[in-house]
Amino acid sequence: MEKEQLKEVVRDYWDNNTCGTFLTNEEKFSKEYFEDIEEKRFNIHPEVFSFAQFSRFYGKRVLEVGIGAGTDFLQWVRSGTEAYGIDLTPEAIEHVKKRLNLYGLKAKEIKVGDAENIEYPENYFDLVYSFGVIHHSPDTMKALNEIIRVLKPGGMAKIMVYHKNSLLAYFFWIKHALLKFRPWKSISWILWHHMESLGTKAYSIKEMEQILSNYPIKDIKIVPIFTYYDRLERFNWFMRKVASITGALLGRDRVGWFLTIQFIKK
Repeated sequence: MEKEQLKEVVRDYWDNNTCGTFLTNEEKFSKEYFEDIEEKRFNIHPEVFSFAQFSRFYGKRVLEVGIGAGTDFLQWVRSGTEAYGIDLTPEAIEHVKKRLNLYGLKAKEIKVGDAENIEYPENYFDLVYSFGVIHHSPDTMKALNEIIRVLKPGGMAKIMVYHKNSLLAYFFWIKHALLKFRPWKSISWILWHHMESLGTKAYSIKEMEQILSNYPIKDIKIVPIFTYYDRLERFNWFMRKVASITGALLGRDRVGWFLTIQFIKK
């Protein structure tokens, strides 16, 4: 499949499954709907706060790439940043517009936009934040290029992509490869075809270190985070116990599903 065809498939998937909205059964766009999404997201992923550090960027020009339902984006606005947001899908932009209006908040700009072609000038933002987004882009490296391009020298990027060497990825391989009698299938193939939208990618720490070594950046930090998904929290007690023991044996600080990446542009 050509990259532009794949991008249409990805766009259609997320236009019908805006990130985070699966967490609630409340009436769409109601206050209860948005507050339920926010409460459940941060209960499941408290690590977002320690990674994003929203309040540290007061007055800074911040771009979020892939705003989804706007839960993280709302924190940037509340924290007093000059907040810009883009998303590939019109549905996400509608979510965030209604959400900001509901709370009487204003962002600098939100619009439909492509991570592979960010429509802002180079050296423009103090921070670019993208949590769980660019691994869905057909050309993830182009998206990374764009993030670095629009960063100011001295500006910071905070990115999360999926981790190939994670407990969740191993479980996915067992489910979709081993138990289906096709153990020759790679983790990359399994995630591409069975993780959320078609074409989803994941990276090892070494792969990401090699990729980032090609850019004019410094102070690189790559840290896996052991998540709700690695712990199999959605499953029964036995599966949760298996995940807990396996995580302890492999080292929870090494096999987290969220691969968080932070760096500064030179």
